[in-house]
Amino acid sequence: MAVSNNIITAVNFIALMCSIPIITAGIWLSSKQDNQCIHWLRFPVIFIGILFLLVALSGFVGAYWNKPGLLSFFLFSMAFLIVFLLILLILAFTVARPSGQFSVPGRRYKEYRLTGFSKWLRDHVTDDENWHNIRSCLANSKVCPKLSQEYDSAYQFFNAHLTPIESGCCKPPTICGYQYVNPTMWINPVNSVADADCSIWNNDPGQLCYSCDSCKAGLLGNLRREWRKANVILIVAVVVLICVYLIACSAFKNAQIRNLSHQHK
Repeated sequence: MAVSNNIITAVNFIALMCSIPIITAGIWLSSKQDNQCIHWLRFPVIFIGILFLLVALSGFVGAYWNKPGLLSFFLFSMAFLIVFLLILLILAFTVARPSGQFSVPGRRYKEYRLTGFSKWLRDHVTDDENWHNIRSCLANSKVCPKLSQEYDSAYQFFNAHLTPIESGCCKPPTICGYQYVNPTMWINPVNSVADADCSIWNNDPGQLCYSCDSCKAGLLGNLRREWRKANVILIVAVVVLICVYLIACSAFKNAQIRNLSHQHK
């Protein structure tokens, strides 16, 4: 029983360590500007990471002090959390698969179409009720104002690697034919009816293109990019956790068999 408990203690310690990158990924996601403006997306990964931490801690304590009840709780809870994390990963990959981005001639940055993203993501993030608060949050942020400090000329700006939010919210769509004055000021559109966003653009720093579909698409583009990066960490963590769980199950089963055999003798 002691050998099996040592194995379970060791794998629980590994599970404990796996919760750290999950929490770190959640903190990184919640710190991003777009996630700060979408409150319900800020903390789910942190919450899952904390649950893994608590469950792994219960298993560690149960194995170290030989508490079968805590070990059973650990195995049941870990299985539930692994399944939940797998569902979250599948959902994230499914809704983040379409990118909505397209290239613009003469520009290094990409632009984004709202229709290019999954319908679920559009409906849950960019509907009128949610967008009113998100728009205000973006307008109060430093995402667009900082561009005027970073780029001094049109050449620099057109060759910049803008983030999806910077591309979609801080300037008008290229198809409108606006003339560049500075990153957040554009004048004299050549083709003002080419896109509905052309007439929405406003040089007022509090308006810009925050009400544009291109801004909504840019926000989704940012979310997609960040969640795909976080998914890499989560995939590695969940693979390790599955291995840890299988080893813990085997060790717990062997310990129970040895215990029953000892009692029988």
